[in-house]
Amino acid sequence: MAEYLQPLIDGRWVDGAATVRSLINPATGEVIARIRDVDATQVHDAVVVAKHAFEQTNWATDTPLRVRVLRKIADRLEMAADEFARLETQNTGKPLRESELDVADSVSCFRYYADLIESKRPWQKEMWDGSKSLVVYEPVGVCGLIVPWNFPLLLGVWKLAPALAAGNTVVFKPAEITPLTMLKLGGLAQESGMPDGVFNIVLGDGQVVGEAMIRHPDVDKISFTGGSKTGKHIYMTCAEGLKRVSLELGGKSPLLVFDDVDSDISVDIVLFGAFFNQGQVCVASSRILVHESIYREFIEKLRQRAMELRLGDPFDPDTDLGPLASAAHLEKINEYIRDAQAAGATLLCGGKVKPDLGPLFLEPTIFVGVMQDMDIVQEEVFGPVITVQPFASEADAIALANDTKYGLAAGVITNDLARAERVARSLRAGTVWLNGYHTPHVEAPWGGFKHSGIGRELGPEGLTGFMEPKHINIHPEPSKVGWFVERARGVRE
Repeated sequence: MAEYLQPLIDGRWVDGAATVRSLINPATGEVIARIRDVDATQVHDAVVVAKHAFEQTNWATDTPLRVRVLRKIADRLEMAADEFARLETQNTGKPLRESELDVADSVSCFRYYADLIESKRPWQKEMWDGSKSLVVYEPVGVCGLIVPWNFPLLLGVWKLAPALAAGNTVVFKPAEITPLTMLKLGGLAQESGMPDGVFNIVLGDGQVVGEAMIRHPDVDKISFTGGSKTGKHIYMTCAEGLKRVSLELGGKSPLLVFDDVDSDISVDIVLFGAFFNQGQVCVASSRILVHESIYREFIEKLRQRAMELRLGDPFDPDTDLGPLASAAHLEKINEYIRDAQAAGATLLCGGKVKPDLGPLFLEPTIFVGVMQDMDIVQEEVFGPVITVQPFASEADAIALANDTKYGLAAGVITNDLARAERVARSLRAGTVWLNGYHTPHVEAPWGGFKHSGIGRELGPEGLTGFMEPKHINIHPEPSKVGWFVERARGVRE
């Protein structure tokens, strides 16, 4: 066995051609693995074998094979759930119970798409001219999947399961700092009867590996989750070759708190929405909008409860928040905190690192007294940093909620369900939770409006996003095509 972890290309763990680097446990600072990245030539090799597997194996055409393989992966992942969860926590720093949820949801995702393709049938209809039309869905081809570091297994599976279920072959790029669980999943896939070359994993950063993937002429689709700036670059680059693209990008999600709910319950929902996974979540409720009649009471309770959240060892079951993912990411967050204070926002609590725990443990941070045009209100911070603003009316709340370039998610807390549904219809967001937050459902679509992306993951839409619809029109037997031929014959004569 090599002294470092390797990429997976054509069913083999191969020696990367680029530099060896170390992965760090963000909670302890310890080296947990060494990685050998690929170069652009090896990305090309992975695409070539993926194209060969798509064209020369029966993966794209044998639905029962794909169903069996996806179910075997799910079974093996479920049996190894504890190991995967511990590895995810070690690599990301998120609390162990959150990693356990991620693994369980990943198992469900594989099973959902196995069931979906097993039951899927072509649409068909008898047409007005006596013919019959079928609409069948065929795989796109070679898919390049690129995922971020905050949910390396779960967000990877959200792409991988439907891409494979649809019959595509895959070149997968994990985030450079959190590849461990996806590499382990690659081993499970190889044990589950998947043909060589169907699922390839390339390791490295976006500038080399990601760029080679999005520019390769034989990659038919790119599916990317990450920042909006990178997403725009991918979109523009893929347009040159008319590649299919889906993008799940940034968010600045509002959570609207009305005055008819017990404030302790509302604070519970806000804390979960804002600080789950240290706020390193694209749908994190980073903008809290509170009815003015309860605003003062609410922010005081929120401040007290936020200060009681426990930071510490992510393997400790009593820990609420673990460390941030990296020193570079912490510095970006600190810059937003400094800029918000310089712009006149009031720091209600937090904003400091807990050096007794380690260099990456940032306190839950709450700003009040903010203006709508401040960066802390408009830009995605992607950390345990939120703003709280009062609103006077339902219309005021909706206007504030929609007043960013993002539209990934939103939430509404109220006992008035008619109002909740009315407000939900007015919010420009891809997912709206009423009296809850954060829980995705594999059967329902996930994605955003505006600058939060293009396309959807999960649900039936997540499968069809990796397929091309084909219309087949069938006449019962060869015959003249009617008036057009007769008219053409008359013109010629």
